[in-house]
Amino acid sequence: MNTPIKSKSQGRRLTSTSYALLGLLGLRQWPTYELAQQVQRTTKYLSPRAESNLYAEAKRLVADGLARSEESWNGRRRRTIYAITDKGRAALSDWLGQESARSRLESEALLKVFFADYGTKEQLVAAVQALRDEAADELDHWRQISAEQRAGAGPFPERLNINMVTMMLLFERARATLAWADWAIEQLGEWPDVNGPSEQELGLRLAEEVAGGGSPLSAK
Repeated sequence: MNTPIKSKSQGRRLTSTSYALLGLLGLRQWPTYELAQQVQRTTKYLSPRAESNLYAEAKRLVADGLARSEESWNGRRRRTIYAITDKGRAALSDWLGQESARSRLESEALLKVFFADYGTKEQLVAAVQALRDEAADELDHWRQISAEQRAGAGPFPERLNINMVTMMLLFERARATLAWADWAIEQLGEWPDVNGPSEQELGLRLAEEVAGGGSPLSAK
């Protein structure tokens, strides 16, 4: 297995954020603002940290020789335009051949659901509702992008197949989250408390069903 490339400027290995930006820069050069917009549109759903570290990471890629930047002027406004280098393309190609790290789910709302027995039923319902709202927003996002692609108005039509195959997992995950949230809210409506005897009975029933290969959501 190939050894991940390290950042010379930071003495650290390149992260998924590094490769997310290199992948976008491999498509075309981007002014900083448009690069941030593209992250918002796509890669933040695959690598959430890419959004918060965008500007610092772009500068690190330049320092490492994986990207280059140049200043230009739009009227009186100065802007920075980033582009990938040959070294950056080689790093991106090398990364694609490496073993992938395991996927991770990062959700503050779900963490609140997990520790709900420290709070109230109302707080638990609010956390589940937050997850539902987030999933509904994401479904709307992917439907809008798909409509643009179908109308031929989306960017990079030459890679529509790759875009849609990737998006289908994100779309189905959002649909599953929405179905789970609706089910959970229905269940919570019957709970007198967060962790009473009847709730314990539900937990045992769910454990038995899942252990047997079933799911209460499969019939929805």
